[in-house]
Amino acid sequence: MSHARRVVFMALAGICFVLGLIGAFLPLMPTTCFMLLAVWFASRSSPRFAAWIRRHPRFGPTVTAWEDERAIPRHAKWLAGIMLAMSMVVLAFTVSLVWLKLSLILGLALLGIWILTRPEPATES
Repeated sequence: MSHARRVVFMALAGICFVLGLIGAFLPLMPTTCFMLLAVWFASRSSPRFAAWIRRHPRFGPTVTAWEDERAIPRHAKWLAGIMLAMSMVVLAFTVSLVWLKLSLILGLALLGIWILTRPEPATES
């Protein structure tokens, strides 16, 4: 991999990691998908950073459960459900176009159903 491409991938890994951190505290911002992207970019640019994310006590178990089993831990499902519900409430009161509001809420509801139907990891940590 060229040096320029490695730098771009490392920058994207860092950006995704920061967005994941922000998503841990704000509704409408996902956490796990940004962490998965951060690990993907870091695996191609900085395996040490990718390994650090996988070992992180807060984000690591969820990332490795998805990578190993395509599974979502129960606590992550609960957190995602709560954040999705909060996001739907925020959208219900802030979006003025009815068709857009309903489309976004429906999309979040479908995402919630998809998350709930994913298996849980064989070994919960």
